[in-house]
Amino acid sequence: MATQQISSATSFKNPKLKAIHDVEIDKSGKFKYILIKVHDPDMDREFKYIVRGTSKAGFHADIYEKVVGDMESKGLDCEVLGGGRIEHEPSKKSIKVYGYSQQYGAADHSITQTLLLRKFKDYESITWSNEGY
Repeated sequence: MATQQISSATSFKNPKLKAIHDVEIDKSGKFKYILIKVHDPDMDREFKYIVRGTSKAGFHADIYEKVVGDMESKGLDCEVLGGGRIEHEPSKKSIKVYGYSQQYGAADHSITQTLLLRKFKDYESITWSNEGY
């Protein structure tokens, strides 16, 4: 997947998209994550990428199921662009993004990294790799 321009939340004209957090991940630990593209079916040209990850999910699909329900309740559509894993170590101000989802394939971790860099501005290291599972 080619890296695409990632808009900042403040640039959205659609208040529904503006209100959605770019990143919602566990505060620490190693867990599965998915990269999702969200758009308003009434304004199809505008969309945003979001990252969701949690250790509570046994499968990447468990994360997506929760997100779909949340987005549909807001009148939005979404699609999974892939997944992987995140190692979040707040004590070291470090995040590693890597791997893939057996169900959805690998996410474009460079997009995920960009979103994480925006959220965790004071972190010393946010890296990604396509290696590992």
